[in-house]
Amino acid sequence: MRLAVCLGSACALALFLFTGCNQAKPASQPQPQQRVVPITSVIEKPLQATIDLPAELTPYEVVAIYPKVSGFLEWIGVDRGSRVKAGEPLIRLTAPELDAQRAQAQSQLQSAQAVLLAAKAKLASDEGTNLHLHTAAETPGVVAGNDLLVSDQAVKADQANVSAAERNVQAAQETLKSYTQIAQYLEVRAPFNGIITERNVHPGALVGPSVDSAQAVPMLRIQMLDHLRLVIPVPQADVSEVPNGGTVTFTVPAYPSQSFSGIVARNSHAIDQTTRTMPVELDVKNPDGRLTPGTYAQVHWPIHRSQPSLFVPRTAVMSNQVRTFVIRVADGKAEWVDVKTGVYQGDVVEVFGNLHSGDSIAVRGSDEIQSGTSVKAQTAALQH
Repeated sequence: MRLAVCLGSACALALFLFTGCNQAKPASQPQPQQRVVPITSVIEKPLQATIDLPAELTPYEVVAIYPKVSGFLEWIGVDRGSRVKAGEPLIRLTAPELDAQRAQAQSQLQSAQAVLLAAKAKLASDEGTNLHLHTAAETPGVVAGNDLLVSDQAVKADQANVSAAERNVQAAQETLKSYTQIAQYLEVRAPFNGIITERNVHPGALVGPSVDSAQAVPMLRIQMLDHLRLVIPVPQADVSEVPNGGTVTFTVPAYPSQSFSGIVARNSHAIDQTTRTMPVELDVKNPDGRLTPGTYAQVHWPIHRSQPSLFVPRTAVMSNQVRTFVIRVADGKAEWVDVKTGVYQGDVVEVFGNLHSGDSIAVRGSDEIQSGTSVKAQTAALQH
């Protein structure tokens, strides 16, 4: 009986020890692995680049010639494509009624001058009589006082008549001058050296000033083609360093293998609210006439920054529907940093944001790596 009790106690003790050992040494859990992220450094360097911008060639000067007076087209000496020089006669009109008005104005001037001469002659006569009366009046009783008063008033009236006649002569002269100036409009001359690019009238046509200027058709259109303007809409992000006076090259579709150049001459200093661009003009010399106004050109616009720029690999920039960002890696943690992109240069792109030169960023951006995620950085080379 005692032997059975002893055996039972020994078994219980062994079971207790086995259970205790199992409870003292629980099984270890597997640890999650950190994601390996290839990283590179943000680099800082001066930006020297060009971007291709569309532009349009326009004449340096262009004038649409309209008739200033009504008349019949008597002669026209140019046609589309004619080269003209400043001051060269282009069109001659005839207006018989204008000649009659001018002759009438000449007659009125002569009549006014005759009236003026008569008024001056009467004034001179009355002034002489008045002088004799005043001389005679020095002797008491020779001239009545009323006669002196009448003579003085006659002189004053003559002086007023002379002044009125002088104003009439001046008015007649101005009228004749205006008709003479209008008669000069009957001959149209070239305002500058250029080429006739449009002709809409022929001899015998009746022309005259149009009431509706919006629908008026010019007789001729002349353009200056040996000197052109190249108008470039520069994006607002690239207007801070416009190279005034600098030389810029461009190409046109008609001569794809040839490069042309112009000088940056004018800057509007205002952003177009619709296109968010600023018009900049180049002066382009065109002595051989190879370049044609209205032609679209591709301009190689130089980009300069006053300060060095930050660059990252193109693949580092990630865009989704909400934001554009790169992933900065610091102390084993991923952080999304919002950026804006600038100029692309090979495999790298200019960025603007809360970044600094030397920051470690993921070589390939991905929204699968959330901000705050623990990552293991692996250095990669930045190609630039």
